[in-house]
Amino acid sequence: MEMTNANSLTRESAIQTVQDEVMLNAAYIDGKWMTIEAPATDTADADGYDSNYDLYDSNSGTIIATTRLCTKVQVEMAVNAASAAYPSWSQTTVSERASYLNAIAEKMEQQFDKLVGLSVLNNGKPIEEAKIDVSDAIACYRYYANLITEQATWSEVSTSESGIRLLKTYAPVGICALIVPWNFPMVTTAWKLAPALAAGCTVLLKPSEVTLLPELMLGNILSYIKLPKGVVNILPGAAEVGAGMTCHPLIDKISFTGSNAVGEKVMSQAAKGIKDISLELGGKSAIVVCADADIDHACDLIIGGIFTNAGQICSATSRLLVHESIAQSLFDTLKVKAESLQIGDGFDTDTQMGPLVSVQQLNQVKKYFDLATAENLICLTGGEILNRQGYFAMPTIYTNVPVTSRLWTEEVFGPVLVSQTFTDHAEAIALANDSQFALAASIVSADETAAVEMALQIQAGHIWINEQQIVLPESGWGGFKQSGIGRELGVDGLSAYQKSKHVLLSH
Repeated sequence: MEMTNANSLTRESAIQTVQDEVMLNAAYIDGKWMTIEAPATDTADADGYDSNYDLYDSNSGTIIATTRLCTKVQVEMAVNAASAAYPSWSQTTVSERASYLNAIAEKMEQQFDKLVGLSVLNNGKPIEEAKIDVSDAIACYRYYANLITEQATWSEVSTSESGIRLLKTYAPVGICALIVPWNFPMVTTAWKLAPALAAGCTVLLKPSEVTLLPELMLGNILSYIKLPKGVVNILPGAAEVGAGMTCHPLIDKISFTGSNAVGEKVMSQAAKGIKDISLELGGKSAIVVCADADIDHACDLIIGGIFTNAGQICSATSRLLVHESIAQSLFDTLKVKAESLQIGDGFDTDTQMGPLVSVQQLNQVKKYFDLATAENLICLTGGEILNRQGYFAMPTIYTNVPVTSRLWTEEVFGPVLVSQTFTDHAEAIALANDSQFALAASIVSADETAAVEMALQIQAGHIWINEQQIVLPESGWGGFKQSGIGRELGVDGLSAYQKSKHVLLSH
């Protein structure tokens, strides 16, 4: 989708959108914006909780706006609203639910430039990446609108018994708590919210407090399309709000995307009351470059797999496995391409890699740079924080990294690539699978048959062959091992918010 007005995508226009349209100091509950009242003291409530939160421009490190965050008070209000809305919403027709999903997509299309601008401003993404994000979110709402209308209300199950009929249908799982991360605002929201609404669930949505600006626009959209009150409740909040949602006895399902450390807490909290749960967690994905690969194309895929979104992608192919026969030639080309990347302001149309999202994430990446120095890793390029305003790290590549290195085993979540060579496919597969994570992988090879055979043996939920990391609404998304539980997107994504029901009756 192309932007409607190139001149509208500026920092100034995005800040104007914040001032004119983004509802700060408020939560979207029961179909309306409700003010989050300031605590009794200037900065903290009686428990010492500071409700004021600064939103930053990651390009400059300056504050865009300050807002108040929700507490468990708003969680309780939102649960009550979702509970009241559930009986009627769960019984709506699929055509009604599809109509609302299409209306969300249509309104997002109308506000395309504004949503892109807010993503660049608040997240630091280059304009082209932000445009892809908004387009992907729109496509996701439309996909589930179509999918739910195609799903049979009743289907007959074949049995070996005579004189009876067995029918199957689907029911919504119930009231859902959706917790989304900061690296893909609007996108991961759509991945969860679209199938939840399609299934007939009501929702509490907690967007990341780091990237609230584009996410809060959703409340305006829901009001505009007149979604029934209480069906979706948006709670801008930090860990307290997430815990309030996951521990609440009236929540039936939790869908969480984020770190493994928090995912373990969410899983533990979901155990009380036996809540349904989906977790999309960490990754340390491998990209395998075979001896017959086109080196220039392979380098483009490597660059895209690790430096898109400044490496802040759960599926980032951050471990490079290259056949020893082409390793030197590939590294020579890769170094040139990495060092030619245009790093800068996301609003600059020439920018290819923007800043990290926050100073906390910048410090996280710097920790690994320091660790690489301590481990005496060989740095092909990068390895430093840029000496400029904002949260910028250099695109970084380490070669011949021991598999025992923490940079090899741990998720950095930044523009940091580690590499190893291999001698044959069996060794490449073993190296690719030697990880606690198993979310995604890429294979680059001129032999498609051999690449598909490798894909069957690599432990990962999504594998690309000779292609950039395109994620389609139709494809299931999720991993194995410690990369999570369950799937998003595709038919599996809808099933995550449904429970099957069977009815047996006389023939």
